[in-house]
Formats: sequence, structure tokens, C-alpha cells
Amino acid sequence: MPPPDGRGAACSRRPRRFGQSAGVNTSNVLDFADFQRRCGQLSVRQACLPAGIDPIDQAELDRLVRRRRRLDAGQALYRAGDAMSAVHVARCGTFKAVVPSAQGEATVVAFHLPGELIGLDGLGAGRHRCDAIALEPADVCELPYEALAEAAARLPKLRAQLHRVVGLGIARDMDHAALLMRRLAHERVAGFLDDLSRRYCALGAPPGGFRLPMARDEIAAYLGLTLESVSRSLTRLQEDGMLYVRGRRIEILDPPRLAAVAGSAA
Repeated sequence: MPPPDGRGAACSRRPRRFGQSAGVNTSNVLDFADFQRRCGQLSVRQACLPAGIDPIDQAELDRLVRRRRRLDAGQALYRAGDAMSAVHVARCGTFKAVVPSAQGEATVVAFHLPGELIGLDGLGAGRHRCDAIALEPADVCELPYEALAEAAARLPKLRAQLHRVVGLGIARDMDHAALLMRRLAHERVAGFLDDLSRRYCALGAPPGGFRLPMARDEIAAYLGLTLESVSRSLTRLQEDGMLYVRGRRIEILDPPRLAAVAGSAA
């Protein structure tokens, strides 16, 4: 699991073995332990499949993972217009999805955390619609799409899980669009932090706080705000007792109040 503070440090840490989370019945899940050692701690809800499905043997898992790539901060995993040949899972490191414009400006449309699938934007047309840029040193597993689709065709419950992941991504895009409709900057920032906290928890990180892997100007670009508005909003949320902010470190002091403000932005 990525550490709650300093996500990039996960590259040097051995992830927790799958099934060690509290409340997980290891007899009812696929054995993805070795896959996770190579490709990160996936969300229990996304990677723990239900009982009644035969375990995927190690040879098939090894076949699905084509290679691992290490990227430096600022390096592109793929560019807009590249053919989609694979999806990716970051063992460590966070990515931003950026849509370039003819005027040379870039719009941040998504952030991908360790353990989340990257590259689904290419499913429709077969080519990526955005650049995926590493925000910090990253270690990424590459899963060839055709091999993954073939495995999903033979394993209906795996296929259902992949459909669920795609559905969650669509829902997140809709939430982002609704967030941008809000007039008040602090509501947008609250919604962003509440969503980020929930996603880290879904990936196994302890609740309560995290380190922002992205800079404030990148948050501003994602939320359609200015850098100054993001900084003022963080100060306001801190003064209201909901957050403690120290550099990129965020401690959520009053989750219900933050969620209430975020809910007004949904």
C-alpha cells in the first residue's frame, strides 16, 4: 500500500500482501499476491473477485504483464494521439491526464493514483485523448489490452470487475463536471480533497491525511480556478477547522464537515 505521506516513497517499499486487510476472506479471492508485488496494491473492491471463480494461475498473470516501466517526474507514459495498446497500473507514483490545446495551453482533466487503471481514455477510438504525465517518480506495470480482454472473455466475473472500473471512471468524470459548475472556490477545493481522501482509503491507505502529489497550480488547472483561489480556499478550510495544511501535507480534522461542503458541490 502506498504510504499516506510521501507517495513516491512507495517505490522502495514492499506492498502489503493481498488479503491482509481486515475483514477480507482470503479463501474467497483470487491470489493476486505476486501480481501486486510487481504492480501495486489494488483496491479491494476492484481487484478482489467474488467466490466461485477458479484462481488464475501464475503463468497467466506473468503472461498478462508485458513489462514494467520506470518513469521520472515529468515524463509521459503516453501522448494524445498514441494508439492504445495497453492499460497501466502504477505500483507507485501519481499521474495527471492533460489535454493539450493548439494554443499551447494544457487542461488537467484527471489524476490517477497508484493502483488505479491508467489509459482507459483510449477505449472508444483506439487512441489516447490526453497525455499521461508522471507527477513523481513512478513504477508502472503494462497490461496489453488484447490479452486483458481475452482473459476477461474467459472469466465473466473478471469482465464484470473491469466494467465496474470503467463505470467508476465515468462517474468520477461526471462528478468532476458537476464540481466545475459550483461558483464558490472553496466548495470545489473541498470536493477535490474529499474525493482524493476517499480514493486513497479505497486503495488501502489509512484515513485522516495524505500528501498531495500534485502542485497547487495543477489543482487549480483541474478545478478551473486560479492558483490564488486554491491557496485562499485551503486557508479558509483550515481556519474553519476542517483541515490542517502544511505544505503538501493535508490532515483532515473534521471529515463530516468537509464532506458536507463537498456534498454541496456535488
